[in-house]
Amino acid sequence: MGLVSDFLSEGYFLLFLIITLGIIVGRLKIRKFSLDLSAVIIVALVLGHFGYLVPAEFQTIGLLFFIFTIGIQAGPGFFESFNKNGIKLVMISFVLLFTAALLTKITAHIFNIEGALAVGVFNGALTSTPGLAAAIEATGSPNASIGYGIAYTFGVIGVILLLGLFNIIFKVNLNDEEKKYNDQIAEEFPNVINRNLIVTNSNIDGKTIKELKIGTMSNAVISRVKHGVYAITPTKDTKLHLGDIVKVVGTEDAIKKASVLIGDTTEEDIPLEDNYKVNWVLVTNKKVVNNSLGSLNLTKNYNATITRIRRSGIDITPSAKSRLRFGDKVLVASDNENMRLVMKLLGNEERRLSESNFLPISLGIIIGVLVGAINIPFFGYFNFSLGITGGVLTTALLLSKVGKTGGIIWSMSGNGNQLLRKLGMLMFLSTVGTHAGAQISDTWILYGWSIVIMGAIITVIPMVTAILTGHLILRLNFLTLLGVIAGSMTSTPGLGVIDNKTKSDAASVAYATVYPLALVIMIIFSKILANI
Repeated sequence: MGLVSDFLSEGYFLLFLIITLGIIVGRLKIRKFSLDLSAVIIVALVLGHFGYLVPAEFQTIGLLFFIFTIGIQAGPGFFESFNKNGIKLVMISFVLLFTAALLTKITAHIFNIEGALAVGVFNGALTSTPGLAAAIEATGSPNASIGYGIAYTFGVIGVILLLGLFNIIFKVNLNDEEKKYNDQIAEEFPNVINRNLIVTNSNIDGKTIKELKIGTMSNAVISRVKHGVYAITPTKDTKLHLGDIVKVVGTEDAIKKASVLIGDTTEEDIPLEDNYKVNWVLVTNKKVVNNSLGSLNLTKNYNATITRIRRSGIDITPSAKSRLRFGDKVLVASDNENMRLVMKLLGNEERRLSESNFLPISLGIIIGVLVGAINIPFFGYFNFSLGITGGVLTTALLLSKVGKTGGIIWSMSGNGNQLLRKLGMLMFLSTVGTHAGAQISDTWILYGWSIVIMGAIITVIPMVTAILTGHLILRLNFLTLLGVIAGSMTSTPGLGVIDNKTKSDAASVAYATVYPLALVIMIIFSKILANI
């Protein structure tokens, strides 16, 4: 026992013991329900109750990794969530979170629950670990962790149950909603296709592609031209003649417009030369990131044409103004020799997608901490600062939006981000859990079931408010609405429940749209609740 006690007194050993036990407990399932990684805080509360404490330094380091990786991942989606298609989803998310914050203040007053504990219940009921991080920083009290730990379990179960029952309660046929969603997507994001046209318009005979402005007028791209028996990759100076066969790439609507200008569809094929290639190429060279296709001028420099950009699973018809992002896949048409040069220019190194350069991470965290330390006076009444969580999160969001500064790319591979994010969260939860566990018995004796009831109210009523607003007032697609609620509650298990009910990605897209904003709003509301 003495040897075990010696090991448990070592902070690093205790940290990894809690993480290990927490992961094991989190994998235990009862009717498909599990606590997952959040079981770590339960284990930490228990060990903290018996007097074992992880040093506070691990909490700060874990917090910095956790918040920074969230911001880097969420940045592009956070700003894109304000576009015209996302504004309704953002409204629903804000209604849910504002209702939860308001109920927190009301129920805390009714049950006479002190502020730090109430903010912890708020975050536990909405299953938000980033919000808990902000609450602990703002309050400086372990009670926030206690409230979180007690409310979290019902928060997870409540979200899963309600998301599984809402369609039954409102008598909504999810198959019909899936069809409506797919029809809408086909209209808003038409597939990029290709078609061969024969030049029959005498008005364009002998004119160059540049003179005809086909790309500007139709939003289509000409990738191949067959003149007689010769097939070439065209440049802007390529002339079209009557009887030429032209391969056009674009949406159905774009090809129809190009057909009016060029001529009718033909079944005649354009044979590929032996040295002609059409390949998908990865954009991994940081020197071309954020550059427009026009500035690269691949047609003139390499006699190559980019006919399609694939980004986040969506095909985009390229234009001269299209800017490349790290990780884009572009469809390049060119001869064999120039294809090799284009690949070298764009990078095309798949291993780069799985690499994580630590310089942007450490430098970004330093900038974030400094930003968070800035005090902003408000008319002499009080000073406001973002703090560590707000400063690092705001900095990461902005840097990920900028994408690149000089030679530094402000991005991380998906695998690298997930690993560092989980490590940070585990370190954070292990530390705050042990410090909160030392006081959990006294807190339960003082407040008892009031905390559980308060958490249940904060979980259920905001979800019901959101579903009524989205379904009856804004008339959102029901699958999309369920995804918004899961994203607002930052509940991955909740999203899993919806995905089991449909083959559509409606809920996943909505979840991804509001999730970044929900993280930020939760942090803001946590800070507000901690200071009023």
